[in-house]
Amino acid sequence: MSERYDVVVAGAGPAGAQCARDLAQRDYDVLVLEAEPEDGFPRQSNKSTAGTFASMTGAFGIPDDVVMNYTDNVVLESPNDHFVQTQPGAVLEFADFKQWLVAAGREHGAEYRFDARVNNPITEDGNVVGVKYAGDEEVYADIVIDATGPAAPLAKKLGVTGLERQHQAVGIEWEMEGVDVDHRHYADLSDAMMLRLDHELAPGGYSWIFHTGGDTAKVGLCYIQNERYQRYGDTSRSIDDHLEHWLDSDPRFADAQRIADKQQHRGSAHIQMPASLSTDNFMAIGDTVPTLDPLWGEGIHKCMESARAAAITADRCLMGGETDTSADAMSVYDDLWHGRVAPDMRRRLTMTQLLYLAPNERYDRLMADLNAMDVETLSEANEGGVRAISKLIHLSDLPLLARFGKQRLAER
Repeated sequence: MSERYDVVVAGAGPAGAQCARDLAQRDYDVLVLEAEPEDGFPRQSNKSTAGTFASMTGAFGIPDDVVMNYTDNVVLESPNDHFVQTQPGAVLEFADFKQWLVAAGREHGAEYRFDARVNNPITEDGNVVGVKYAGDEEVYADIVIDATGPAAPLAKKLGVTGLERQHQAVGIEWEMEGVDVDHRHYADLSDAMMLRLDHELAPGGYSWIFHTGGDTAKVGLCYIQNERYQRYGDTSRSIDDHLEHWLDSDPRFADAQRIADKQQHRGSAHIQMPASLSTDNFMAIGDTVPTLDPLWGEGIHKCMESARAAAITADRCLMGGETDTSADAMSVYDDLWHGRVAPDMRRRLTMTQLLYLAPNERYDRLMADLNAMDVETLSEANEGGVRAISKLIHLSDLPLLARFGKQRLAER
């Protein structure tokens, strides 16, 4: 007899584990297949900066014991200026957070199998009905969910994802001690998450310092190796070289060193619109889609929201006497994703592409503009409001806008 579940989830990251947790709470039979061994999990996938906001910790009941530091502010830096906004947040201990999600799902009845890498979908009449994992092991389900991130072994083979290499962002981070978070030449980063726009450090991207308490912080950078990287970056440097350059040149790190028992965090995510999200009996969630907020890189909250949208969809498709997991029924997930999870995705992508195309001196002007704005206009701009964004545009930006327009036309 073949094993059968209501839902099989590939991947035990924030999206997969949260989806399993929600479905188990609704009394569905859920199996999560995770590629890593359970011993040391998540040693291989402990790769998120794990900065998030109070809206996420409250909505998903995140416990205090997986939070490294609660923050009060978000700081934006340019090469010669900065902007500070009050925005409560939290920097999570990502490994502890992932372990808590697994435990919380198990408490409600979700089953987990580790050392169980998913490799292929099982299809009948062109529709997915199960998965193969750990070699030739098989398991069947009414609904299959791919939450494996950019690897996307199921979504790619089912033609549901369209991740493109030119939109792949790469990132690297160290956890450090001895960081001067209140250096006299910079903004006070005590209990803050800082993002720095500076092509010398992160060409076509940004770098960060997330305060984790005392003199410790998460320090890293990310960028996309596209036209902006080629224009502003030193292509002879690896991403490790770029980070080392920052650590060597910024006085806040003069006495800093890597925390000995903390491994390096490395990861990637795609910054693009999803090609599709679901089909018969199947959904793709989290970074498989992708779901990252393109403007500021916050991914955990978006992944968790996509997981919840998938759980709502599965519940709707499976509840009652008649199961309907057709593509039309599963498209509820698409509607929820575009309506609730990332309603302004296309506009925020445009803002992101334009932001990273700008030169360093324009970042200094941006900080001055942000400091001159009132809180309501700032909030509107962050949400993609055209009126608010127009206040950040100047006549001197016309050449930049023209180059951006030509680039967009060339990409079509």
